[in-house]
Amino acid sequence: MKLVDARGYSCPEPVIFTKRALADDPSEIMVIVDNETSKINVERFLRVAGYRVEVDHEQPNQYSLKGIKKT
Repeated sequence: MKLVDARGYSCPEPVIFTKRALADDPSEIMVIVDNETSKINVERFLRVAGYRVEVDHEQPNQYSLKGIKKT
């Protein structure tokens, strides 16, 4: 699974980091962000890129987005 830790960055950087990580065409990707705007934008980007997205919000100000490529 590809991991992108984008905590501490505001948009558009988390989306750019995610786009770069998808260049390897991973079947699964985990993106960690620390603000809701980045969560929304990365989630939208992953869905458009053909990934099913599961969001986990275990800690305050931290979102883990797991993208699983649709077949």
